[in-house]
Amino acid sequence: MRDRVLIEAHSLASLAGWDKVRVSEIAFRAGVSRPSIYSEFGNKAGIGRALVEQEADLFLLGLGTVLDTAENEGVEAVLTAGVTYALSEAARNPLIRAVTAAARGTTDSLLPYLSTRPDPVFTKARNLLAARLERTAPEVPAEKRKQVADVAVRLTVSHIILPATESAPTSVIVARAATAMLRT
Repeated sequence: MRDRVLIEAHSLASLAGWDKVRVSEIAFRAGVSRPSIYSEFGNKAGIGRALVEQEADLFLLGLGTVLDTAENEGVEAVLTAGVTYALSEAARNPLIRAVTAAARGTTDSLLPYLSTRPDPVFTKARNLLAARLERTAPEVPAEKRKQVADVAVRLTVSHIILPATESAPTSVIVARAATAMLRT
């Protein structure tokens, strides 16, 4: 039942944005009762949290693979690969596109999970990147690696929410800024 609800919530949010999703519509499409949904998730915000956590887990699996692949090429390659992956996923993923498009025009109640609530997306992405920086830049103090990972993730999320208009690729800009931080 949980999986069906999340599939339908994802589908509806991708089409119209989370603000327009109604629990009754999710229940109808998933073939379950509203009380069952409320029992499992608590409320609509609980469904949203579960949906974001599910998407974050999938995103982090892909990000980890990309970072592992770039690891032998050095710090800037790891950072560039990570940012490139995040930006391309944001452009490809219909749920992320719907959330960011709604946020640019008005508000979308799932946006805080990407921007102001540190978990599940932000903290996990920062920790994952910091761990990869530990392997690619072990000479850099741990606190500085954490700061660089924090800045890289914040800049990337910022570019997802409000894309840059510069001619240089965002991934290169963010990677260069974060790499420069490691050297100072």
